[in-house]
Amino acid sequence: MTATATSIGSGAAGSAVFADSDSRKYRYYDPKGQRATHYEDVTVDVQPDPERYLIQDWIISFADGKGAYVKDNTAAKSSNWHSFRAPDQEWERTHYQRQSKIETMVQSVIANARRAGAPKTFDKTWVKILQAHLGAWKHAEFGLGTSLMQAQRYGYTQMINNATLTNSSYKLRLAQDITLYLAEIGMDIPGWDDELGKKHWLEDSVWQGTREAIETIMGATDYLEQYFAINIVFEPLVGELFRSGFLMQASAANHDFITPPVVSAAEADYERNLANTIDLIYLLANDEVHGAANKALFQGWIKKHGALADKAAIGLQPIWSMPHSKPISFQDVRASSEERIAQILGELGLKR
Repeated sequence: MTATATSIGSGAAGSAVFADSDSRKYRYYDPKGQRATHYEDVTVDVQPDPERYLIQDWIISFADGKGAYVKDNTAAKSSNWHSFRAPDQEWERTHYQRQSKIETMVQSVIANARRAGAPKTFDKTWVKILQAHLGAWKHAEFGLGTSLMQAQRYGYTQMINNATLTNSSYKLRLAQDITLYLAEIGMDIPGWDDELGKKHWLEDSVWQGTREAIETIMGATDYLEQYFAINIVFEPLVGELFRSGFLMQASAANHDFITPPVVSAAEADYERNLANTIDLIYLLANDEVHGAANKALFQGWIKKHGALADKAAIGLQPIWSMPHSKPISFQDVRASSEERIAQILGELGLKR
């Protein structure tokens, strides 16, 4: 095991042997691959840890004696929290670049479609669906983004916090995109009601299961439970169900070619977020010391949030029968979502 300043009780230069202490690279961590990536250089050990390099213990502590970051913010345990590396390797600069490109694409699509008069050709019933149900869905995305924003504060390493925070940013961006999209096309459609989505979110029985599932996630005190519940359970069973299984499928059939590109970025976001989550949960589920206990914990989260996600999905079923053109049935989409979550859990050695 590599010696650290903490383990030998000294912070003096040359007291500890780090990964590259015998070279001119000045690197103090072991990279995941043969060579360190830029992502690793700007994230690994940026967040302090007294068990690695802080011989004076936490610089800032709370009144109860706990340091700025503690391992018991989650019930999951790890032999080495610092081993996680996000597959998307996203950090501040790359994240802003990607978000900027997505926003440019979305705004360009909306502007070009409005210039061509596309919103006026939407099926009349579809217009009502967009107002009521896409308008309601933006609140779901905002709730998930808010939950992840809160969760990222408690992650024990910068790598975990980065992955959680970028996940939050994607969700909040989509909520904003939907809000702006509906407001802009609403200027071209007579009688448009910007408040209808909020009304359905709060009062329509179709959405109350989704509200319950999201509010339960938001109320969880374990940051890893929130991250797990969103990406491993809620997204395949409800998020993809509604976005890909309804909006992306039914839009074009109802003369709407604008909504799919606006929503499509969210599906790419989820693939990145899912890959990050699977890597982290896989490490914990296969930890040499804590793997069995972690798997039991995860199964409990699946049972808890899976039941709420199922209730939410079934509650949304009436929406599939609302458009004039119905290119796909709820039963087919629901079957696909069940296959999707089974595949995800199978990669982790878990089950429903």
